[in-house]
Amino acid sequence: MLPSVQLVSTSIRLAPSWICSSSHSFMDLKALLSSLNDFASLSFAESWDNVGLLVEPSPPHTVKTLFLTNDLTEEVMEEALQKKADLILSYHPPIFRAMKRVTWKTWKERLVIRALENRVAIYSPHTAYDAAPQGVNSWLAKGLGTCTARPIHPSKAPNYPTEGAHRVEVSVNHTQDLDKVVSAVKGIGEVSVTSFSARCDDEEHTRISLNCTQKALMQVLAFLSQNRQLYQKTEILSLEKPLLLNTGMGRLCTLDEPVSLATMIERIKGHLKLAHLRLALGVGKTLESPVRVVALCAGSGSRVLQGVEADLYLTGEMSHHDVLDAASKGINVILCEHSNTERGFLSDLQEMLGVHLENKINIILSETDRDPLRVV
Repeated sequence: MLPSVQLVSTSIRLAPSWICSSSHSFMDLKALLSSLNDFASLSFAESWDNVGLLVEPSPPHTVKTLFLTNDLTEEVMEEALQKKADLILSYHPPIFRAMKRVTWKTWKERLVIRALENRVAIYSPHTAYDAAPQGVNSWLAKGLGTCTARPIHPSKAPNYPTEGAHRVEVSVNHTQDLDKVVSAVKGIGEVSVTSFSARCDDEEHTRISLNCTQKALMQVLAFLSQNRQLYQKTEILSLEKPLLLNTGMGRLCTLDEPVSLATMIERIKGHLKLAHLRLALGVGKTLESPVRVVALCAGSGSRVLQGVEADLYLTGEMSHHDVLDAASKGINVILCEHSNTERGFLSDLQEMLGVHLENKINIILSETDRDPLRVV
């Protein structure tokens, strides 16, 4: 089991891209984006997501004020412009589906127009911050009480530890065969070759190890299949990218001491500053039932939480039928509305980025950003 996760602020050395005057400091946009990626790599994001710099004014662009929001609506954009923001960090990407035109017709198109007219850049980290060790899901877990947490779906390193996704190993007994094999595979692109001596059944032979891509693998096998003896001695290994410690989607949290469901509800309300939330009791469970293991996912948790064994699911929203499935298995479900499980993280983010960026730029939180759904 991976160790418990705590949000840790980090600092970096002063970058030469900082430009200071007597009254203000600011940073070149590209240098700031690099620092943001150092804080939480965009490689952590899900493949379907649209993260990173979404709107860029013509360069050079410098940033004095970084404006944080969970959702970039037209009301929030107006606030950002009034507060002289140079870069808006919107947790949810305001541009997700492809735009075929940029006109005044729809609200998302108008966001792009207003940003460019006022020379405001827009950046979105979304699922990169969900997966990060010091990110949204780790912040959400802080409201449960003292616990051990690990990602439900761990992230993998962006690259393989070696070249290629497959390793082919074959034994060669004769020098002539060795030279022929090495010469042939070196002629195939996207293949790296190593060889070493080995002994098997008191017989000396040479072991050839090839790292290759999926495309090159088929060419390697086509060549080896021409020699039946070689082909019968061939082994193929699928290489896995290494898991990243404390990084990934969702969190499975085991409390040091179990508490009643009623107590857990009050803890969550306090952490999220909510007067109400939605509860589905698992079959056979009551408010006094103990909770020791909590599976959580900020935002929409149906896909991440599906099939996870826990006493409680905590997320922003789940489909009606996914709630029924969980409850039928005796799992309690708490829904807090989508962005209510995310927005509170921005206060922690403001502090962490202040340290990470050495307080050289002004970082402010939106005051108008809020969940669109209210209990009335």
